[in-house]
Amino acid sequence: MNLQDKINIVKDILKDEKVAIGFSGGADSTLIAYLSSKVARDTLAITINNHLFPTGFIEHARRTAKSFGIRHEIIDIDFYEDESFLSNAPSRCHTCRNLMYSEIERLARKEGFDFICDGNNISDLVADRPGILITYAKGFKTPFIEAKLTSREIHEYLDANNVPYSRSTTCLATRIPTNTPTTREKIDRISHCEDYILAGTSCEIVKVRDNGEVGIVEVDNISEILSDDKFNQINDELKGQGFRKVALDLSEIDDNEYISIDYDEGRFSYRLPYTINLEDTGKQLEIINKTKDKLELENIDIHENGLIEGHGFNSHDEALDAFMNALRKLRRNI
Repeated sequence: MNLQDKINIVKDILKDEKVAIGFSGGADSTLIAYLSSKVARDTLAITINNHLFPTGFIEHARRTAKSFGIRHEIIDIDFYEDESFLSNAPSRCHTCRNLMYSEIERLARKEGFDFICDGNNISDLVADRPGILITYAKGFKTPFIEAKLTSREIHEYLDANNVPYSRSTTCLATRIPTNTPTTREKIDRISHCEDYILAGTSCEIVKVRDNGEVGIVEVDNISEILSDDKFNQINDELKGQGFRKVALDLSEIDDNEYISIDYDEGRFSYRLPYTINLEDTGKQLEIINKTKDKLELENIDIHENGLIEGHGFNSHDEALDAFMNALRKLRRNI
């Protein structure tokens, strides 16, 4: 299936509906809003301001929604008042999404929008992102997952159609290691450091990981940091903000996520970075056999430890398609 075929599937899902969208202005939600503005009966973009997003986040979301000619509502939630979120447990993204999606759902229902969706795509399902369980629990629609669109394909379509989007919309709290309390002071320091690097370079994505005394810089263009002695300036600035040491992650940020499987002679395997809830997953699929730690489908075995194995396929594309079909039905553990 080519990219346009997948886009057409999304359009068919949205067509003539009253669509409410959890809207960040990032690539995924921007494409959902863009397509909805073309084919839906009505579109409402809902943005949560939780005081944890990068500088300019709200202004960009507002401009983008206005350019599409769709309604846009902003809900203010002060996450600093939520102790469960501030504790920063490993399930923090699950907690965060529950807080945000509850407010999105409340406003959407109030405004008469029964079709509520988000921009989750199929490549999100091979990453450790437990928030997807909230999407499922609340019954939000996931058109990109249904169409098997990856992040790479979404970026390709947006770029080809000259649709602007923000590449920096991830929550700043994700820069703090889990089981380490999130504080306003830490978030303010992270925000300042990232803004400093963005202003002094042509990088589009910057993340400063706060590991206590060590600040770890991640960017999408390392050559920008290394040129013209900028790394010395960045080092001085971040140390001035309280980091004792500053490190540069040599792996550049790549947000063009896609899915690749190990395929050989009709078989494939893929190890997910999370474990599978076999009971909940079994409710979504046609199971041939079930053991204590595995579900067996016609051509795929789903192991509780996150290993997915396939067999009996005629081609790589056939195997990849089957894997994606299974991904859409998986229910993970937190």
